[in-house]
Amino acid sequence: MFGKDVVVDMINRSAENEADRRNFLRTAGLTGLGVVGAAALSGAGGLTASAAPTTKAAGAPSDSAVLNFALNLEYLEAEFYLHAYYGWGVSSSLTGGKGTRGSVTGGHKVPFKSKAIAEYAREIAEDELNHVTFLRGALGSSAVARPKIDLKASFTAAARAAGLITSKQTFDPFANENNFLLGAFIFEDVGVTAYKGAAPLIDNKTYLEAAAGILAVEAYHAGIVRTSLYAKGLQAAVQKISDARDSLDGKSNLDQGIGGKKRGNLVPTNGNSIAYSRSPGQVLNIVYLNPKSVDRGGFFPAGLNGEVKVSADNA
Repeated sequence: MFGKDVVVDMINRSAENEADRRNFLRTAGLTGLGVVGAAALSGAGGLTASAAPTTKAAGAPSDSAVLNFALNLEYLEAEFYLHAYYGWGVSSSLTGGKGTRGSVTGGHKVPFKSKAIAEYAREIAEDELNHVTFLRGALGSSAVARPKIDLKASFTAAARAAGLITSKQTFDPFANENNFLLGAFIFEDVGVTAYKGAAPLIDNKTYLEAAAGILAVEAYHAGIVRTSLYAKGLQAAVQKISDARDSLDGKSNLDQGIGGKKRGNLVPTNGNSIAYSRSPGQVLNIVYLNPKSVDRGGFFPAGLNGEVKVSADNA
């Protein structure tokens, strides 16, 4: 079905090292190539991680690096939602890997009053944990460890920057379900734009399809959160968070709140009803809570693990 050169190129473009290439064969279902596949693998043995994909621009991150960037974000979301619903985070068996494994500060079970909101939290928590498990499986030995995550001081800093609280107050997203939804709003819209922005960076179609599937789930999550916030009449608070994100990720006014009392804006899109994108650097501006080019801060006080870890310069 595939010639040797084609298979070698597919394997090489899919990952950063030989172990990743073998893992890709399993993930993509190419282990049934028989003699051709075996010959390709033996021929690929001399290929190194620095071999440049023919379709990527010089200096562009590899597919593995892009997926590890996504894995860092999934660790953050999983920790937030698992703590909110269950009161505990990701199992230690799913937090090891390349780079320094960090601890998680903050987070506790939310005293939900609404069964619907509690169920939203439960389902999203399980989805995010599944995303962590899936990405770690797809990346194999290339998967990065969970970095250090702050679910306490970071939310207070974000709330102060948005003007939700004064400089002397603190914000606990786990204190009640309204705070929980506002905290979730910070993550979900960013997750959707992050996956859409990363899509053009992924060459391998198997990985791209998986990323598209995760993007769709994140969009469902964002829709649930935005609709819940609108139903609770929290439009003003949401707009402050949206404006704060816009102040971090560049001069373009892309971020959108959920509308006003008379007219909602539950689906943030452009004039063609297409969701907008953020580059990895812009995403990091938001999670680092810094418009400058830095490699740590905010929700990731020690930075991300992996190749993609520096925010854009939007100062």
